[in-house]
Amino acid sequence: MSRRLPPLAALHAFEAAARLDGFQRAGEELHVSAGAIAHHVKQLEAWLDVPLFQRLPRGVALTAAGQRYADAIRPILNNLADVSDAVRKQGDERVVTVSATQSFATRWLMPRLGSLRDRLPQIDLRVLASTHPADFVHDGVDVAIRLGRGPYPGWQVDAMQQEWFIAVCSPALRAAAVDLLEPADLLRYPLLHDEPEPRIADEIDWAKWLQACGVAYVGGSGQRFSHTYLTLEAAASGQGIALTPEFLVTADLRAGRLVQVFPQRVLGPYRYHLLRALDARPLVQGFCAWVLEELNAG
Repeated sequence: MSRRLPPLAALHAFEAAARLDGFQRAGEELHVSAGAIAHHVKQLEAWLDVPLFQRLPRGVALTAAGQRYADAIRPILNNLADVSDAVRKQGDERVVTVSATQSFATRWLMPRLGSLRDRLPQIDLRVLASTHPADFVHDGVDVAIRLGRGPYPGWQVDAMQQEWFIAVCSPALRAAAVDLLEPADLLRYPLLHDEPEPRIADEIDWAKWLQACGVAYVGGSGQRFSHTYLTLEAAASGQGIALTPEFLVTADLRAGRLVQVFPQRVLGPYRYHLLRALDARPLVQGFCAWVLEELNAG
């Protein structure tokens, strides 16, 4: 028997608007404009032939019918999302979705994918590069690699690398810099900077690193980049001297693509953590075990 169902996109928009008390916040959550939310709600009202919101001079308010409808469809949509997620995961057992910071994914994970294929050839890896909190349900994330202090209640967590910061540059720049004898001499050379990440306050920058080495530095000019991996690419091409967590450039140092300018290392305030569900699938646990083994191997 054919069912006459309302448009799902309109239901989704209406539920968000009802829960968040307006079209603007609903649009921000669903990554569309407030006008798009209003259009979907109007479409649903036409389908039901019932007004769901009162349009007020400032904003909107649910009608009595709208409140009843929102209360009724919310658990239905939640159940639909849960069932769909469960079916998707059952149909994609080979896929392991990893959410990691951009620099970790680019500088550490990508160069080691050959090792992962040798160890776990049955994995189809899906990588999401992000610094935002991982949404394990809606984004289908199996593993999150995040920089922080913890704790992370409700998740299985392994502490990974602490960040020891070192100064690096291209071999050509280092060879030409004959007067670069101690950290204070860095002030005469172009320093490459990462843009500060608001979610990672107190991270080590040039001022903190040089201060730890006994050098006063209040900041200055220099090229700035949104992510560490971009800063390191600039350093490798001879544009200046970069500050980086040591473990992100292990392969570059071994290959001679970058060189460490001085032996000084400064410990950052955070460390990376490996997060997954307490009941994570065996293939997810296998991936996490591989990550930890690779880190311990250097």
